[in-house]
Amino acid sequence: MPETLTAADARQWAVLTRAALAARRREIDALNVFPVPDGDTGTNLYLTFDSAIDDIAAAHERAGLTGSATLAQECEALRRAMLLSARGNSGVIMSQLVGGLCSAVVDSGAESVDAALLAEAFAAGARAARGCVQHPQEGTILTVADDAARAGEHVASSGGSLEEVCEAAVEAARASLARTPDLLPALARAGVVDAGGAGCVLLLESLHRVVTGSWTPADEGLASADGSALRRSEWHTGAGEGDIDDTAPNGGADIDVDPLGDAAECTGDGPAYEVMFLLTDSDASAVATLTASLDALGDSLIVVGGPDLWNVHVHVDDPGAAVEAGLLAGRPERIRISHFASQGTTATAPATVGVVACAAGPGVAALMEAVGAVVVSSGPGRRASAGQLLDAVRRAGAESVVIIPGDPDTFMAAEIAVQAAGGEGLDVHVLPARTTVQSLAALAVLDPTRSLRDNLLSMTSAAVSTRHGAVTVATKQALTWAGVCQPGDVLGVVDGDVAFLEHDLEAATTEVLERLLSAGGELVTLVVGADAGAELAQRARAALQRERPEVEVVIIDGGQPVYPLLIGVE
Repeated sequence: MPETLTAADARQWAVLTRAALAARRREIDALNVFPVPDGDTGTNLYLTFDSAIDDIAAAHERAGLTGSATLAQECEALRRAMLLSARGNSGVIMSQLVGGLCSAVVDSGAESVDAALLAEAFAAGARAARGCVQHPQEGTILTVADDAARAGEHVASSGGSLEEVCEAAVEAARASLARTPDLLPALARAGVVDAGGAGCVLLLESLHRVVTGSWTPADEGLASADGSALRRSEWHTGAGEGDIDDTAPNGGADIDVDPLGDAAECTGDGPAYEVMFLLTDSDASAVATLTASLDALGDSLIVVGGPDLWNVHVHVDDPGAAVEAGLLAGRPERIRISHFASQGTTATAPATVGVVACAAGPGVAALMEAVGAVVVSSGPGRRASAGQLLDAVRRAGAESVVIIPGDPDTFMAAEIAVQAAGGEGLDVHVLPARTTVQSLAALAVLDPTRSLRDNLLSMTSAAVSTRHGAVTVATKQALTWAGVCQPGDVLGVVDGDVAFLEHDLEAATTEVLERLLSAGGELVTLVVGADAGAELAQRARAALQRERPEVEVVIIDGGQPVYPLLIGVE
């Protein structure tokens, strides 16, 4: 057995991890507790690795390093590529886990990884993953990574070999994954383990295969999961079906951890300022103090990076206090403060404003393109990555660019794209539009001739004031806020939660509309999905014209999957 890992081993680990995730991504997706095919944790993890490896290969070819990069070069390339390729919140957390591991290797200056350095890298990866989540939830990938790191450190401190350290980490990760339902009640109710944690186990198993030599070049194209010691049966505790991810909203849908916290929903009376800066001349302890200070000041907080450079983003009412907190932690650079809702401020010169918008269907994409947005395809199973959003920002060719993510699972990737764009000197902002109808409402008030500040204010106001709902059909049994649904049940979704169960799409549409209009409304937008006939929306409009003639109704052929009808009320 090898006593150290080389640059070639690092490359093999990356492609084996991609192969393992490719082989099991559909299985992880299918295990998701959400009763419609909207669970894409496995796909997001796979695509994050897949895009990262492709980007590394292209970069190495341009630099003439194909097959000859040093260990430090391989690790640094993987760290950056994972960050930019991260899809969905689960992909972002995984990118931080891998990034922390790679940074430890790069910082060591070693040309190979021995047992002690591997244990140190495991610990650094676990810390990085946990550090990017402001309110960590136990029973998720964070717990699995922590337990694996502790096991590896224990064996290394006792003089264990490289293989023994790796094996201890894998065994601890498997055991930790099995315990996730004991730590997260929602997992216990569904009878499953955590999906993100399962991805972490596959990552460590792939490394173990490299260390032990139990792989062949053909394994890079695995079509089955036979190489993994983690079996499907171990993903269930016996209490139910499905799996629960660590990155989505609560309730009967995906039980996930939102790395930005609940406050990131951005209500109309939320913080007025967005503050972003790069932080240097600092250390982990000072950054931890900064994170706690900013968390108390506002919301939408994300601190990513290290060990010598951090990207900081937060929404606050007191931007001066946020910058002062940064000064206490180190040296803030490239400070940007955007005033979303100022009163009596001096006018700013109009700027060329571009928009990057995510679209789940071709009809929605065409509508967005018609108003001048650069559109990135993003939907269940194919969430836009930070790298794709950054490329779209560059294509926008504007002085300032607004990214409209359009769904919660793309919001964090958009935040990372903003940070990466800042490093290139681009002025980019994320709009708090987390649904298609909110995105369309924001685009309806876009005026490229006005200043960035004025556009952000009007578009944010339009997005957050749009109440949203949907109807969809369950494809499996699952526990929702409205009770246990069966395959074929129609789910009425109101403001992101499954509010009720029905047996008829038209009846469910009527109920969703009544709930959304209970607080009033002047404009109803109906976005028709790929699997719905136009008559569903037409009948809904006819009913509204009879019962609420004062309400204007707009029907859009969106073509989005999963949801036959998306509904917005303004």
